Amino acid sequence: QLQLVESGGGLVQPGGSLRLSCATSKFILDYYAIGWFRQAPGKEREGVSCISSIDRKVNYANSVKGRFTMSSDNAKNTVYLQMNDLKSEDTAVYYCATECYYSSDYGVNVVGTGSWGQGTQVTVSS
Repeated sequence: QLQLVESGGGLVQPGGSLRLSCATSKFILDYYAIGWFRQAPGKEREGVSCISSIDRKVNYANSVKGRFTMSSDNAKNTVYLQMNDLKSEDTAVYYCATECYYSSDYGVNVVGTGSWGQGTQVTVSS
């Protein structure tokens, strides 16, 4: 099991911002694609963003494009998800996972089972 530990979730008002962190290892950052996913109660898991292991290009779900930014800091072995202009529909448990991929037809998904962190809760509410 590869190590992925999320943090940074919390309660925020609509229009606010949060930055999530996913602490991992140098090995994972060097060799795996890493993505952010979320799951709201009663809903299917949704891919949010994915950074490619080949060219480090980041792709986003249409629902967050222009509001969320994914980045990585290799010195800290950490990936981030900066979330701005948050909406109530962004409320979910957010996970980072390995082996993500992006397609224009199907958005962000995981190859096989991937490796997952434990998740961090994000609640957007006034």
